[in-house]
Formats: sequence, C-alpha cells, structure tokens
Amino acid sequence: MIRTLMFATALAFATAAHAETFTLNAAPDTVAWGNYDASARPVLHIKSGDTVVFRTLLTNSPKGLAKAGVADADIEQALKDVFDKVPLSARGPGGHILNGPVYIDGAEPGDTLEIRIDKIELAIPYAYNAFRYGAGLMTDEFPYARMKIIPLDRKKMVAHFAPGIDIPLHPFFGSMGVAPPPAFGKYDSAPPTIIGGNMDNKELVAGTTLYLPVFNKGALFEIGDGHAGQGNGEVDITAMETSLIGTLTFIVHHDMHIQYPRAETPKFYIAMGFDDDLSVATHKAVREMIDFLVRDKGMTRDDAYMLTSVAGDVDITEIVDRNKGVHVMMPKGIFK
Repeated sequence: MIRTLMFATALAFATAAHAETFTLNAAPDTVAWGNYDASARPVLHIKSGDTVVFRTLLTNSPKGLAKAGVADADIEQALKDVFDKVPLSARGPGGHILNGPVYIDGAEPGDTLEIRIDKIELAIPYAYNAFRYGAGLMTDEFPYARMKIIPLDRKKMVAHFAPGIDIPLHPFFGSMGVAPPPAFGKYDSAPPTIIGGNMDNKELVAGTTLYLPVFNKGALFEIGDGHAGQGNGEVDITAMETSLIGTLTFIVHHDMHIQYPRAETPKFYIAMGFDDDLSVATHKAVREMIDFLVRDKGMTRDDAYMLTSVAGDVDITEIVDRNKGVHVMMPKGIFK
C-alpha cells in the first residue's frame, strides 16, 4: 500500500500530465440517497489522477433544521432542492445524502482506489448533533429525541458547543466508499463494510489518504455525511453533522490488491475492521494490520502480531452503525 518516495514522485509527474479538476455539487440529479449500488448510473466520469471538488450536504431535512432553530435563510437551497425533487422511490434504505457515484476510468474489480484527501472546508457556519429513541448507545437512559445546533467559527476553527465549551474543529467525511459487489444489491449507507462507506473515522482529515478495494468497473465512488468533528465511538449516533466542501484526488492502482479499507496519515498507518460484533471487528482490524506489516514492511507474521501489540493502538471508530468499526493505528516513526 505504501510506495517509496521515488515511486510516488514518478506517479505524481505521470498523472499530472493529463490531470483535470472537476466540481460536483449536491443536487437532485447528482446524489445517491442512502445507498451504494453497483447498478447506479454514474453522475461524473473522471480519469486516474483527476481531482474532484465535492460540495456535500448534511444529513438532515430543512424541516428538521428549522424546527431546531435554524433560520430559513441559513438552510442551504441545495438541501431544499434535494428534499423537494428526489422522489421517495429513489431514497434509502439508508438516510445519508451522498454525492455520486463517480466513475473512475480504468478501475477494474481487484484494483485498489487511492483517494488523496487534499482539502476539506466548512460549507456552512453551523453543525448539529442529535440523538433519537432507538438509536445510539444509551437508548435506555435517553428514551426520547433531541437536536442541538452548534455554531461553527470558521476563522478560529472551533465549535461553540456551550458557554465555556469550545471544541477544535477537525472536519472529515463520515462516508466515503465504492459500490459493493453486485450481489449486495442496493446497499444501505449506514453500516460500513468492505467498501468503506459510513466508516465515521475521524482520522480521515485533510492530508490523509484512503485506500479502497474496487469491486466494479469504474469503482463508483460516493461521498457525504460531513462532520466538523467527532469523538471516537460516536456514541449518540451523530457527530457534529454539517455540510462540507472536499477536494479529493483519485488514483487507480492495478498492482495493489487489498481486501479491506486502509488509510495513511502523515504519522500513522491505519487498518480497519467492521462487524456487528465488536470483537469480530477488532479481529478484522488487527488481522488487516498484520497483513499490511507482512506484505509492505517485510515482517514475519509473528513479529507483525507482536509489533501490533507493543506499538499499535486499537481504537473504537464507532459503535452505533449496526456494523461497529475498529481501527488500528501504527506510528510511522518507529520504522527507520
């Protein structure tokens, strides 16, 4: 997964020769509402090396935001248009409003799609957090619904959660994924799986790179569920939900074959695992890290297992999306 600096530089020069930048705004004819689907019609075609600027929408309704106190003028027109014009038959089974799918020319089943997260910007000056009965971790203690609007200070990059409580902003996309194998059908956008999807991994901020296995021609990438910030676990089922503008560059690798989403930050290698059973999700994430260390770092399997125990951090990504998420973070600084 991790290339040498020389290879990465050569690749950058090669892709820059033809690279283009596209913009994909969320609109009634450019969103996938609540699903990843191998049979979906692409809304944009790009080539490996191209960059796309995505303007995404938060996952809430204009009525819901208005009820929580957001002024009508502060509710995005694009959100109103999507709710007014996307037919009910095209929605679900999940609730996320995702931009896409984007078809990347040359991507074939078995390939790996590299997604460089170049930049993430706040699109609106507020976020919301909400819980509802029957969802989240503490449903027995919070058997009702509540929504809180959280002002975002884009200059200071903090959220004014409450008087005396400011939270540093670390915006990221909760959902980034490719279409699943055709046998999955129209896959619910809520539970993350082998395609990525609703991973809710707060480490995937600007400057990081995500790697996804490809299961269909063109990969069919979708993105959304913007978060201004989140705690590991996302225990009440939402983060600081907001609309984001993301600039992402896509590169197809024919000689890289992975089975599960992985990521890389400037300081860490990240392996992931998802399953309804938290223990199984943890096993998957640890196994993925071991496999990475064996293949990309040339370690024996025994040493890779031991290194993961003494140097890796096993974190709960989220525990509320039916499929729980676990990620293992291995510091790059230990490798000379």
